[in-house]
Amino acid sequence: MASALQFEVLDLRHFSAGIMRPLLEAESHVWSERLHWDYRGSADLLLQYLDSRVLPGYVAVENGRVVGYVFCVYEGHKAVIGDIFALESGEPGRIPGESGTSAAEVRSELLRRLLEMLQNTPGVTRIESQLLLHAHGEHTRAFEEAGFEVYERIFMEWPLRRPATEDGTSGVPRLAMRRWAENDFAAAGRLIATCYEGHLDSHINEQYRTAAGSQRFLHNIVRFPGCGYFDAESSRTLSLPGSTELAGLLLCSRVREDVGHVTQICVTPEYRGQGLGKALMRECARNLAQRGFQMLTLTVTASNRSAVGLYEQLGFHGTHRFDAMVWDPSEHGRA
Repeated sequence: MASALQFEVLDLRHFSAGIMRPLLEAESHVWSERLHWDYRGSADLLLQYLDSRVLPGYVAVENGRVVGYVFCVYEGHKAVIGDIFALESGEPGRIPGESGTSAAEVRSELLRRLLEMLQNTPGVTRIESQLLLHAHGEHTRAFEEAGFEVYERIFMEWPLRRPATEDGTSGVPRLAMRRWAENDFAAAGRLIATCYEGHLDSHINEQYRTAAGSQRFLHNIVRFPGCGYFDAESSRTLSLPGSTELAGLLLCSRVREDVGHVTQICVTPEYRGQGLGKALMRECARNLAQRGFQMLTLTVTASNRSAVGLYEQLGFHGTHRFDAMVWDPSEHGRA
């Protein structure tokens, strides 16, 4: 099959930021149209890594023009596939009908090359990926043929209208709700590890399993624009009065100037069933609406029906379905 494809696949590390910039600008437009997401911050961060020539991945070149790419990052024994994108025929950079190769074929070949490389890389024992931009089922065959488990996830939206919902702090028994603070990292890491113990999401994202891994996750969310720009003003914690330990947490990022995205929400097991998740979400929405935000979004694993139901009650509705993929031979079939 590969010999019939009318493009070259080359090492991403051979390409500078200047060469890749037009492709990332085209991808940013798709993120904006499909998910109300300003991807330019993520693209700029990616371009910095490209100029360092250390980012693993592949580029598709058709008639001398870059038409697609895929990349990954290494985290110890684990590789994370960050993104895959290809220009559709007729988009700037591709001439309609100039070859028989579709964008889907470009993505498929790039992905095949990357999976083959990663699964044969010494020391890599686990591979994760969540391809938010791509529709559920689009890459299922390629991943399943490579031995991955595939889990459907939902992208949900909540239109915010002023005045927003009632003050979310009402009805929170014995707990203090406040804004996220810089000294919350350690307690938040412990909270996330506790909340996700035995949960499917900790199988999808290995970082949730330990306090140290959860702190790395938090650091990425708060310090880097991969999931938008962290918004401390709308992020909330729940703690017992006089204690530094947390009973609940909601982190929100700004993915567009008028769109917030919930990157994490959790409540410790002993405080579940008391409406605390709703209270956190309503307070976040109230804060965002008062500041002129038009929408709040989040993602959730489709099989987590209780969470999906909670979000639907609040006003969220699913607009896009995508997949999370995991390859870990030592855990296959455990989830």
